Amino acid sequence: MVSEDTDRLVHAYLDRELSAAESVAFEVRLAADAPLRAELARLRELSEQIRGHGRYFDAPPALRARLASGSDPHPAVANAPTAVARRRWLAAGLTGAAAGACAVTAVGYWFIAGNSLRDQIIDAHVRAALGNRLIDVASSDQHTVKPWLSARLAFSPAVPELSDQGFELAGARLDYIDQQPVAVLVYRRRQHVISSFVWPQSGQSPRAVHDERGFHMVRFAAGGMVYWIVSDLNRSELDDFARALASRV
Repeated sequence: MVSEDTDRLVHAYLDRELSAAESVAFEVRLAADAPLRAELARLRELSEQIRGHGRYFDAPPALRARLASGSDPHPAVANAPTAVARRRWLAAGLTGAAAGACAVTAVGYWFIAGNSLRDQIIDAHVRAALGNRLIDVASSDQHTVKPWLSARLAFSPAVPELSDQGFELAGARLDYIDQQPVAVLVYRRRQHVISSFVWPQSGQSPRAVHDERGFHMVRFAAGGMVYWIVSDLNRSELDDFARALASRV
């Protein structure tokens, strides 16, 4: 069991209400606290259960008209003192159906809205930029970056130098994705930053591309590792980077 204060911190983290600095501090603590990781996993599992059993319906015309007019179809909710209170009122009526009916907290309800792996990676990329923590070890030399990562992780990712392809290695950092520590290789292309998140993965992971929240993403697997690349670099050049990286890992 976690304390009440810690429970509130976990909820704030899941709701993405922490500042960049607070999120980084929480993730450092998370890496060393097994009960805290278990609580985080429990809440994430709950949200996935709800997502998997949820059903969605189009709003009836009358409701759409009332919303468009600005009138509140639920006056009792509108009179709640805060947005948090309205969320809790709504969440209280939701139930999961995986292992039996269970009440859903406000955190569980809003977490459904999006804490997928892609969301976590984009959040980590943005948080690192805003918190001035894009790089923990700054070097364009793979023989400096790779040993630094290997000394701090249970795996040793390849660290290709791609300057001959127009992508300069800037360094690396540690991050925390999907309840595990990961390596982040940081490259630059003109004024654009490219974060390549790397961690071990068994089995195959087909190449995939995504466009979310103004960022381009590429995923591929090679050498027993999965790579998630994210940047605001244009799609064509990011694809070039992904192919160059995949050819050297």
